[in-house]
Amino acid sequence: GLCVSVTRQSKHAIEERSCGDLGGPVSAAPANSQALTVGRRFLHPGQANGGHLHPNCDEVLSVLRGVIMQICGDEEIMMEEGDTVSIQAGTPHQARNIGASEAELAICFSSAYRETIDA
Repeated sequence: GLCVSVTRQSKHAIEERSCGDLGGPVSAAPANSQALTVGRRFLHPGQANGGHLHPNCDEVLSVLRGVIMQICGDEEIMMEEGDTVSIQAGTPHQARNIGASEAELAICFSSAYRETIDA
């Protein structure tokens, strides 16, 4: 068939973090892509993921639900449901939930082997 792999939601790898969960159904780790990492990030109200960068890949982040402040380098950009940002490899960035409810973000990286460095 044309589909290589279907990953059911019940099988998604979930990293539980104090700021909110990070889950990824597609990457090299579950062996269902050699080209991309795709997943979802959840941020609790008032919480942020740590400032970081990805030296080996671009990131595209779309807000599915909620309101966040996306910090890219020295820029702060308020993002709401439906907004999308493209972050170039090596750019320090951070997302902070500035809304009253949990934020849900779709994330995609241009490598199945995403590297992350604290910034």
